[in-house]
Amino acid sequence: MSEETTARHGGNIYAAMRGNGGGFADFLDYSANINPLGLSPLVRQALIDSLDRVTGYPDPDAMELREAIAGCYGIPADWIETGNGAVELIYLLCRALSPRRVVVPAPTFSEYGSAAQAAGIPCDQVLLDRQAGFAPDVAELARQVRPGDLWFLCNPNNPTGVVLERAQWEPLIERATTVGAHLVFDESFLDFRPTAAAESCRTLIGRYDNVIILHSLTKFLAVPGLRLGFMLVRPALADRLKKLRDPWNVNVLAQVAGVVGLADAQYRRQTLELIAAEKENLRQGLQALPGVRVLPPAVNFILADIAGSGWTAPKLAVALREHRILIRNCANFSGLSECFIRVAVKDAGKNRRLLATLNQIWGGAVKQ
Repeated sequence: MSEETTARHGGNIYAAMRGNGGGFADFLDYSANINPLGLSPLVRQALIDSLDRVTGYPDPDAMELREAIAGCYGIPADWIETGNGAVELIYLLCRALSPRRVVVPAPTFSEYGSAAQAAGIPCDQVLLDRQAGFAPDVAELARQVRPGDLWFLCNPNNPTGVVLERAQWEPLIERATTVGAHLVFDESFLDFRPTAAAESCRTLIGRYDNVIILHSLTKFLAVPGLRLGFMLVRPALADRLKKLRDPWNVNVLAQVAGVVGLADAQYRRQTLELIAAEKENLRQGLQALPGVRVLPPAVNFILADIAGSGWTAPKLAVALREHRILIRNCANFSGLSECFIRVAVKDAGKNRRLLATLNQIWGGAVKQ
């Protein structure tokens, strides 16, 4: 079985290198949803300046990083638990809370279910309606909440891109609070939206002790190789998580990248401007391909249904790899199929290369 067939996630350039040859920089990776600006120049310099710090242990409390997160997101530092990426925190949370079951609307990020399985917890899925654009029916979700549940709600959702405002979640939050269930809002892609303040649920933590916010900094700061994430929780739960995790779970360079990157206002502004422009340009280019239906993009990635094109996602992924371009085959997302692909949003030049290659593969039927 090929590595393409068995891949759990995007971003595996190493498998492409083994299968197609070439080096890391030879591939255009549209399979991972990373900030197209790449490293902030300030972060790059800070990492260079901090290399000597790797000879010592990192701060196990990540105090400077937690204070930077607190300042950026307006949350007390003692409500912040940092992690080696958001995924580590997902796994820790399943162990710390020991819920009766984990529940996820699907399609969504697969590691919620994997973390439940690793902890020996049953995981139920609520399939989202394709005809409704995979938008969740919050009232219906609320009806399905049971005591002792742990729900993971990805907002904006990966891979569909659907995002709800904070107020739209209220029926679910009220129901979960009443019956005694925990809700985790994964806001890992919310920083890519200019309206994040109205959509984030982080302001609810002070009102509801069963609401938890999960956040990856890997995507926005473009540091997937360093791994960095955090969770906003009440201090009592933060203490339980600390007892379960590696005492030095966030390395020195990741902590530096977080502190400097969160303070880089110019980088944040340029990111939002680039995503706003290029996600629409890329959407139009993909929609122009015969037989392709594109879901409205909300952040830095786009989900497309290619069922009418004659292509399947696995075959298209293989064809693009010959051109050293990687896309996300969505066949292994529950609720999707071999008809769906996901592509990241990159800068104008790279997006033109992707679209030109797709047009070439499609037979040149669409002019650039």
